[in-house]
Amino acid sequence: MENTNFNLKEVEIISFDKKYKKDFYDLNVAWLEKYFYVEPYDEMVLSNPEEYILNTGGFIFMAKYKHEIVGVVALINQKTFFELSKMAVSPKYQGLKIGRKLMVFCIAFAKKQAWKSITLYSHRSLVPAINLYQKIGFKEIPVEKNMHYKRANIKMILEF
Repeated sequence: MENTNFNLKEVEIISFDKKYKKDFYDLNVAWLEKYFYVEPYDEMVLSNPEEYILNTGGFIFMAKYKHEIVGVVALINQKTFFELSKMAVSPKYQGLKIGRKLMVFCIAFAKKQAWKSITLYSHRSLVPAINLYQKIGFKEIPVEKNMHYKRANIKMILEF
């Protein structure tokens, strides 16, 4: 395995920095192209995360290992709830619990902000991801009709 010296404890979760904007875009596009395709909403948000995530009261966090961004996640303010979204891990670092570390960080962050819950959208074909969400405590709820993602066929909420 390529990452035999990898240590999850060395992965630092940092806030979005403009110098890593391309990493945020590239990691998400790579993930989307592997499993689905890049929807117009994705392109809009990923190309301008400051306008569509940060300036609307959302947050972006990055997993940094040594000098490399190896994972990303966003908490998007959807007005009536915060959406855990845009989570992607570099292909060469997948399976090393970086996604879980990002999610646990976001949950702790949401609790510190005194939010009542976080919500996510996914696709049932992503079985390992759905299993992780359920293990952490997310519960399935109905998906609304005019959703911003065409690919989403499951909506889950974690209430605090």
